[in-house]
Amino acid sequence: MPRPSRNVDQTLLNSGRELFPALGCSGLSLRLLADHAGVNVGMFHYHFKSKDNFLRTLLQQMYDELFMQLQDEATHAGSDLQRLRQSLCLLGRLMREHGAWLGRVWADAGHNEPAALEFLHANGRRHVQLLLGLLDEAARHGAVAPMPPMQRLTFLMGAVVAPMMIAPRAMQFGIAPPDILAHLQTDVLSDRGIAERVDRALHALKCPKEDLPHE
Repeated sequence: MPRPSRNVDQTLLNSGRELFPALGCSGLSLRLLADHAGVNVGMFHYHFKSKDNFLRTLLQQMYDELFMQLQDEATHAGSDLQRLRQSLCLLGRLMREHGAWLGRVWADAGHNEPAALEFLHANGRRHVQLLLGLLDEAARHGAVAPMPPMQRLTFLMGAVVAPMMIAPRAMQFGIAPPDILAHLQTDVLSDRGIAERVDRALHALKCPKEDLPHE
């Protein structure tokens, strides 16, 4: 009996990439997935055994690709601040391209979907630790002012990640004034917009606490 094609598993995973952002863990049925991939359900069971195992493989594969890019950027030649800046800019671009499925994972975890919870438990610390490491190096060399590590990180995530999650939803649902909606793509989601927010945020982190305005 001939073995099934080696490409079937990746074909199913490719279909999973397309379907998951809209359907999530619960909505991604085996029948729908098999139909989209153009294979029969028996082939799905041959390669992945169960839906949970498929979701585990799918989410891990997508995340590993993103993390490898971020890790490569973090280890490029350059000063601590240059590597931190480039990593943050890349993070913004990755959120622009992959925010839909990442947001779905968080939503599914909020509904106690086992595959989403397992994924977050396994991977949630990886990029956080990488960014904290870059920030610690920059702080040790005086490129950013001393402050609690998570205060630094959450401040930066507010400038880099939050707009990449909010702006697409505002465009999708039309929940901002038309004159603002018209500029979200160029002013917020573009490479230029991401880089400008990163530069302003890093500039703010250089400011010593005693120079900040007080009430």
